[in-house]
Amino acid sequence: NKGRFTDAIIDGVWSICEESWWGVPAHLPRGKEYSGLMDVTVPFVDLFAAETGTFLAWVDYFMGEKLDAVSPQIRKRIYVETNKRLFEPLMTKPHGWMTTNANGRPPNNWNPWICSNWLNTALLLEKDENKRSAMVEKVLKVLDEFVNPYPQDGGCDEGPGYWGAAAASLYDNISLLNLASNNAFKYIYEDEKIKNMGRFIYRAQIGEDYFLNFADADPQPAMAASMIYRFGKDISDRDMMNFGAFYRKDEDNKTGRFHYFRNFFSLFLQDEFQKAEQRLPLPADVWLPDIQVMLARDKQGSVDGFFIAAKGGHNDESHNHNDIGNYVVYYNGLPLLIDVGRGTYTRKTFSDKRYDIWYNCSDYHNVPTINGFTQPPGSKFRATNLNYSNTKTASIISMDIASAYPAEAGVKSWNRSVQLNRNRNVTINDKLVLDKADKLKQHLMTNYPAEISKEGEVIIHFKDRDSGVKDFKVVYDAKKMAATIEKIPLTAMEDKGIIDKWGDNIYRINFEVKSPKTKDEMKFVISKKEAGK
Repeated sequence: NKGRFTDAIIDGVWSICEESWWGVPAHLPRGKEYSGLMDVTVPFVDLFAAETGTFLAWVDYFMGEKLDAVSPQIRKRIYVETNKRLFEPLMTKPHGWMTTNANGRPPNNWNPWICSNWLNTALLLEKDENKRSAMVEKVLKVLDEFVNPYPQDGGCDEGPGYWGAAAASLYDNISLLNLASNNAFKYIYEDEKIKNMGRFIYRAQIGEDYFLNFADADPQPAMAASMIYRFGKDISDRDMMNFGAFYRKDEDNKTGRFHYFRNFFSLFLQDEFQKAEQRLPLPADVWLPDIQVMLARDKQGSVDGFFIAAKGGHNDESHNHNDIGNYVVYYNGLPLLIDVGRGTYTRKTFSDKRYDIWYNCSDYHNVPTINGFTQPPGSKFRATNLNYSNTKTASIISMDIASAYPAEAGVKSWNRSVQLNRNRNVTINDKLVLDKADKLKQHLMTNYPAEISKEGEVIIHFKDRDSGVKDFKVVYDAKKMAATIEKIPLTAMEDKGIIDKWGDNIYRINFEVKSPKTKDEMKFVISKKEAGK
């Protein structure tokens, strides 16, 4: 209000308006009209073009009179560029992120994330009521394309990190619509699917610092605490509210790189939010049948002891890794057997070379390599015959992963069960029937050094919360399998993201079957190693 920053703001606005494109090169469509550079006559709206539009719209809203006092051309330019780069192409040109693609994959986080910015920008910047109404109507239709195929169980196959841009962005849209319509859309919060979409974020929690990270998800995603609290309040879920409040210290005095307009909503709840109870729900059992993911822990409401998660699904999920039958094991809220997750995004990540990157492939997940074959990408490669059950003493998921492998692998059936025996151990049982038995390997991934202590036992040197080393053992049948351990070299450009998450500490434990048979059974038991045993 003192005018100290007005010139700098105007310079920034004008510079942004002079840019050829507001998106990033990796998001350029692959059509001939682009050829690696933006064709400014054929605008395309990506995530960051949409985010830029919102940024400029809020500048216009807050600074309008001050900008006009310098020159009326500034606000005029904001509208002209936003209309040309966002409004017109979004209303007239089909964008792939708006709907299910040709392979049948539903829209991912791009859909609600871009829509939330589109809606935000239109409500603030478009003065023509008819144009504004038409844009709101189309936003609603595009959001239907996201919501309708979304799993009823609320599971986000992109993982908890992308939940913040997927289900949470849907919530941003609903919040904006309610703000602009005197709560005309509040009824949406009564829908059980919407409730489940919100609940996913705490259902996918492992411990205070770790979340489930199948596919491209991060094991330690940032939590938009106040938004989560608001979402929980709107769907009347006390667990979600307490969960959001738990992370409020992490959010203090921070402005998110994206979705920053969420902060404006949160301003009106600050007193309540700061006084809210802080508690992690940490459910003992979670089963998401639509995305075929289970999670289980030793104790309800506690990170103490074992935690497991396992997945079925298929190999054409959003941000897909080839990982049918994969599982993770944590202890006291810390990783023991891991999903490595994603590294740094590069040009290869979303190209036809995606599966040249090692951590996207099944032989770097906790699944078998069968007769030399790994799992290929594609929706036909999937788990079948899933069963799930839980009791006070155990939680178990079983599935046949034979269809996750190509026909050439010769797999008739490969029935895998992953079981948490509460306060005891974790067991993995594989029963297999093959057309041929040539070369069979099992793989386990860990972020701790491991050693073969004796035949039939691999020791993982786990580091507990007090930084003390606590040994865990993986027991296997040494008559059937020979174990080897390798440290994965992290030297490629993509590997920087792995180092950022896990350090230079990725180990693969391989179990090669000595005399493969066409009908066999394999078992692993994971437990604490008792002193002197």
